[in-house]
Amino acid sequence: MSGTPVHGTWEPEPAARWEDAFLSGNGHHGALVFGDPDADQVIVTHHTLVRPDRDDGRRRPPALAAALPALQDRLLAGDTAAAEDFTDGRPLQWVRPFHPAFQLRLNRPPEGDTHDTHDARAPYRRAVDFTTGETTATRAGWTSRVFVSRADDVIVQHVTAPHLTLDLSLDPGLPGAPAGLRIGHGAVLTPEGALLTLRARYPGSDLAYTGVTLAAVTGGTVKLVPPGVLVEGATEVLLLTRVHRHTGELDTVAESRALRDLLAAPHPAPYDDLLARHLARHRTAYDRVTLDLAADPAERALPGSALLAGAGGPALLERLFAAGRYHLLSASGLLPPRLTGLWTGDWNTAWSGAFTTNANLNLQTASAAAAALPEVTEAHAALVHRQLPDWRDNAREIFGARGAVAPSHTDGESGHTYHFSREYPLHLWTAGADWLLKPLLDHDETHGTPDPRTTAALAEVALFYEDFLQRTDDDGHLVVVPSYSPENRPGNASWGTLNAAMDLSAARHALRTAADHHPEHADRWRALAERLPAHRVNADGALAEWAWPGLADTYDHRHLSHLYGVWPLEEINPYDTPDLAEAARRALALRGAENDSAHGHLHHALVAARLRDGAGVAHALDRVLGGDYFHASLMSAHYPHRDVYNADAAHALPAVLVEMLVQSTPGRLVLLPALPASCPQGELRGVRTRFGASLDLTWTADGRASARLRPERTHRIELRTPSGAEPLDLAAGEDRVISVKAR
Repeated sequence: MSGTPVHGTWEPEPAARWEDAFLSGNGHHGALVFGDPDADQVIVTHHTLVRPDRDDGRRRPPALAAALPALQDRLLAGDTAAAEDFTDGRPLQWVRPFHPAFQLRLNRPPEGDTHDTHDARAPYRRAVDFTTGETTATRAGWTSRVFVSRADDVIVQHVTAPHLTLDLSLDPGLPGAPAGLRIGHGAVLTPEGALLTLRARYPGSDLAYTGVTLAAVTGGTVKLVPPGVLVEGATEVLLLTRVHRHTGELDTVAESRALRDLLAAPHPAPYDDLLARHLARHRTAYDRVTLDLAADPAERALPGSALLAGAGGPALLERLFAAGRYHLLSASGLLPPRLTGLWTGDWNTAWSGAFTTNANLNLQTASAAAAALPEVTEAHAALVHRQLPDWRDNAREIFGARGAVAPSHTDGESGHTYHFSREYPLHLWTAGADWLLKPLLDHDETHGTPDPRTTAALAEVALFYEDFLQRTDDDGHLVVVPSYSPENRPGNASWGTLNAAMDLSAARHALRTAADHHPEHADRWRALAERLPAHRVNADGALAEWAWPGLADTYDHRHLSHLYGVWPLEEINPYDTPDLAEAARRALALRGAENDSAHGHLHHALVAARLRDGAGVAHALDRVLGGDYFHASLMSAHYPHRDVYNADAAHALPAVLVEMLVQSTPGRLVLLPALPASCPQGELRGVRTRFGASLDLTWTADGRASARLRPERTHRIELRTPSGAEPLDLAAGEDRVISVKAR
């Protein structure tokens, strides 16, 4: 390989827009860092910050169970619009929106006002180091460093300069902030320097959030200048910031004491001490997997914006892979990543900054198991298991069933289904629990230890299907009715219909997987799975999105819900079900891009990789890399031309690059299934397989490849390469090197 891939990015100018701010996070707190030497801003976020409202009872699932049999009768009788009035009459209600807390402002007076001299013409550089999570900005003796500690759960900023003079304040004035937000500021001098507080109470609510910043100042003086402080003639300022969402009042004295304790260690450089504790967790996670595509060293040295403006290529893919893993790790902790990861600079966050679970969340976290980020899966598991009681309410209230049904949208607090409408009858979607439990199963297979919480949740999903799957067709097959394929509709029927392919795949997978984990119920659940109908192939030779005869496919759509059996499941694959795999290829080829949503292109690439379609992977990647989806921060947008800040592309892209190189199941390893011509050589190190081995893969431009497996479990697997298939015996603790053809 040609040198070492770049594990960071940089820019020669400060961020002028919050979307271009460099990002740091620890899965709880987030920071958007602008890096302007004269007017530095750090926007503070936290996963818990969702705007409350007056709960009028509509944030409960609709009580529709009594009306369900009549709806099923009508749909089975051919009333294609029957589900349109299966509602309690409520209007579309979005989940509570995610929002930023405030911005930490450090304003330096104009040159000549003080002894703090700074040359605006001096060379400037801002950067983010993915291996440390640290952002830096430098110019003419001035340096600012920021990271969010995974060890101490605190935002740390360290500013140094000769004769440093600045105004320091906590500013709630961010775009979209509600006019009724009740703000209280506090500033007191302390032995270290100063303590700043900002309390914001939501309109019409007893909920509030409070930010606390401890400023430790070396040299110079500190004066109270409400609502903040003025630092004059200092050599360095160290800022420690936390934000808490709460009812009543936060005990800021206790919080200031906790921040002060972080500086109490005898280490002569507290910033370095805080960073070292953080690195023990962050760097350990980030360094597990690397991708080297033998990029040109000159291109690797370019700023991110220059790479994005170029023609793409290995250097850009390397950096986006590294940035995607970094941002995914940084956004995952208390919760998995939202639609915006952990970051936003605007209270009017698109789609409420929610967790959209019918596609986006699982796409974002798709690399977690293989790319060795169990921290991401643990955050995903926290969301799932915390909301299971609400999922039970959904099953009971909407379907009159035991077990659990997941919502398609959540704010991270409530797991109730209440976001739905005529055009988006998301309350009819029953596949969500299986879809959301699949990453937890992948994690357990990778590490070889079943999580008892996941095992219990599988049983609840199976119980739901036992109660729900009661209707049959003329051939005696069970019918999923009502059924919904997110977020599409047949060309000749309404959205709520029968036997969506995703619902069939999810029900089969959930029942069989639950049976594998619960032998006491295995016969009953496997028998139920066997009664589900097969997938349908339509007149175009494509896997039909609805298996019910007569329902017409609608091809131009951003979602690929009907190919759930291909990815992330292994129900349809080129090895065991070649005819269905061919129908899936045809369905993928016919699928349009609709509105060019980034998640649609990346979903397309993941399915293409499973179908061994390297050209399809390359085409989907080209649509994203050539569509101006990425900000200078290397965070992505939902639409082309950087329209609508959104983490889907940034977080999902590493999964695509892994899947085109390595795929695994508990009994199979697939090497180089979909290698694009644009990546003729490279090395992927540290990926994890679902049969309990880590793997390093190297491939060269002359068509050779080798893989080193480090198995933790003794196992016989099937090895699939471009040359064919063969059995492979692995022994725990014994490395195995395999040489294969890359093409």
